[in-house]
Amino acid sequence: MPAHLPPPAAPLAPAAQAALSRVRLPLPDGFRPQDVLAFHGRDPEALSERVSAQSLDKGLVWQGELACLSVRFLPGTGPGEVEAWLDARIAACAEAPGLLTRTVQRMLGLSQDVAAFEHAHRHHPQLGPLLAKQSGLRVPATATPFEALSWAITGQQISVRAAVAIRRRMVQACGLRHPCGLFCHPDAAQVLALGEAGLRGAGLTASKARTLLTLSDAFLAGDVPLADGSQPLRAEDAERIARHLLALKGIGPWTVSYALLRGWGWTDGALHGDVAVRRALAELPDHPLPTPVTPEAAQAWLAPLSPWRALAAAHLWASLSMNA
Repeated sequence: MPAHLPPPAAPLAPAAQAALSRVRLPLPDGFRPQDVLAFHGRDPEALSERVSAQSLDKGLVWQGELACLSVRFLPGTGPGEVEAWLDARIAACAEAPGLLTRTVQRMLGLSQDVAAFEHAHRHHPQLGPLLAKQSGLRVPATATPFEALSWAITGQQISVRAAVAIRRRMVQACGLRHPCGLFCHPDAAQVLALGEAGLRGAGLTASKARTLLTLSDAFLAGDVPLADGSQPLRAEDAERIARHLLALKGIGPWTVSYALLRGWGWTDGALHGDVAVRRALAELPDHPLPTPVTPEAAQAWLAPLSPWRALAAAHLWASLSMNA
């Protein structure tokens, strides 16, 4: 644990012990746990996510309460299983296992039809070889859509390392620490409580801080439909969410498409404006695109890959790491 952090909070008294909801799910053939663990292990200080070779513990706000979500990948015959449980001081209810199941499925990308995508484009002249090398790749998601949008706003036009550091300071400034020792990523109410001064102190620019506060207001007002991400999106749902988000000052097409992918698991977002996507396209052998690759050229290349354009973009992102 980093030296500058306070010691973990004392365990809860027996009478106040958290209600635990636990689920176990089968994993599909070719599932890649390392992708999930790498996504949630980006912060070397492990302030709000703790990752090991086969597990993830994450602090989050669950139905208004501080919670710790634990995910364990279990080996077995075939692709194995995943077990997940929630440690939160909330009353047990019949809906809890179902909501936890849907959350874990979305976070692990289990609802993404990668088999159909890989089969449909296995003979694509540039993408096909990537699919063969990166078979089974899914896009891990955040615990909530609000977290994905917060990350997308924070990361606009800066490096991943810088965005991770700002995110860490924002999470720590909110001070939402679960008894397990992990800090919880704030929801909209806590971001509003932090205010512009607190967000600026964490490292966000004035414009990004105001955008994040505007977004938080919209979430609390119910102006972002399907905000909890508990159900798979349909095309019309994604379009409706995009319209609402684009109406907010400071949120553009890239932020919306990235957040739809990372927050809701929507695999057909338009990420042709992403710098890394265009750089990866330029590195593909025998690509038919101009150099440097323009957003318009990337858009035309990705268009025939619908309804999996964002999943194709994820393969392009991964190819940069593979070639590094």
